Amino acid sequence: MTDPYQGILLEQLCDGCFHSGEELAQLLGISRTAIWKQVESLRSKYHLDIHAVRGRGYRLADTLELLDADQIADALSLRQQSMLSQLQLHISVESTNSHLQKQMLQGIDSGSACMSEHQSAGCGRRGRSWVSPFGCNLYLSLYWRFERSMTEIGGVSLAVGTVLARVLSEQVANVALKWPNDVLVDGNKIAGILVDVQGAADGPVDAVIGIGVNLHVPAHASQQIDQPWTDLQRQGDKAISRNQLTARLLGELLEAMELFQNHQIAPFVPRWRQYDLFYGEEVILFHSHGEIRGIHKGIADDGSLLLEVGGRVCRFQSGEVSLRGT
Repeated sequence: MTDPYQGILLEQLCDGCFHSGEELAQLLGISRTAIWKQVESLRSKYHLDIHAVRGRGYRLADTLELLDADQIADALSLRQQSMLSQLQLHISVESTNSHLQKQMLQGIDSGSACMSEHQSAGCGRRGRSWVSPFGCNLYLSLYWRFERSMTEIGGVSLAVGTVLARVLSEQVANVALKWPNDVLVDGNKIAGILVDVQGAADGPVDAVIGIGVNLHVPAHASQQIDQPWTDLQRQGDKAISRNQLTARLLGELLEAMELFQNHQIAPFVPRWRQYDLFYGEEVILFHSHGEIRGIHKGIADDGSLLLEVGGRVCRFQSGEVSLRGT
């Protein structure tokens, strides 16, 4: 559990200005020694560059735009607000997906969303880690109950991919999708999707949809990433507000999930095809049955991957795609 003092302390320090130990101690109702311990904890847990200068106090080396749940909710349209049951904001969780999954078992409402400034155990597909430094990127999950069968919601991650591609294309050029759920810019990963589902085969199905977006990856975190990556700061030439981008993504995601509930994947297939990275390329599909080589022919109407193998077009529901020779 995050120390309750740390949220208040971060709210003060995020402006990048000096704040004296005495000022902070009075605000939090603790001793100056306790303030020093809190600062040391923030440094060690979140790799925050907090300067301490005798006679002046403490300051962050750079300003920090913390997420603001009220600001994000207010930026949604009235229709989007009606679909949002609750919006949680945390300083740190293991992962926003696992946090919502635990709460889902306790009976939270469909349409509940969770954001965090930091993830101590962020996850990607196939159990891979998702590097989640503090206050730099976006970590967002949404719980949605689909009154559909497990088979019918099989393409939900592709639908989410179209949301990410469209919103990120408003900020940077050359956004593309790699089946089934990677979002790339110039071939480098900028965002990812993780969908955790549970329920009966014939429904309803409870889904927790997790999104991670690289906004600004600091040097200490970049060394932990084991694949080609980029972030919005490197790709764009203008400042991007974390709160505005989160609101835009959340609003579009809510509308997309309602659309998926009513029409399944059909409305999203043409959108996905607009961003298809490997269409027409020779690729390798890493599948449970081994490596399959063929020509990428896009996606079928149900969201499955189409590969031309030996002159015959085959469908695949799972696996990972890579360009031949990469």
